[in-house]
Amino acid sequence: MKREITCIVCPKGCQMIVSNIDGQYIVEGNSCIRGAKYGVDEVTSPKRMITSTVRLEGAYLNMLPVKTSVSVPKDLVFEIMNILSTIKITAPVKVGDIIVKNILDTGVDIVSTKTISNVCQEYENDELRKIL
Repeated sequence: MKREITCIVCPKGCQMIVSNIDGQYIVEGNSCIRGAKYGVDEVTSPKRMITSTVRLEGAYLNMLPVKTSVSVPKDLVFEIMNILSTIKITAPVKVGDIIVKNILDTGVDIVSTKTISNVCQEYENDELRKIL
């Protein structure tokens, strides 16, 4: 079995060929050891980071950017995205807050990537700036 893939570990984008010969994986075309590991991982158990948004209430924005804490199995990406589309949270939220713990029993958390205060805090801060 041979599979051609493009490495995404760094911006270089090495074109690699991953072969399975007698149960051993051989990677050709990689420039570094990280590329070789990525090639084998991509062929044996592909994973992806998810970046998305969830609905947010009580803030100056109506969407909160989120991401997975680590990569998830590629075959779960659409199922996780469907779950995220149903979630609605209320401000305030801090960067790093866990929005969903252990999504789909993967051991992976969905975390906030932005700090967003609630509308009242924003209003108070704007009023305070005008006074000062």
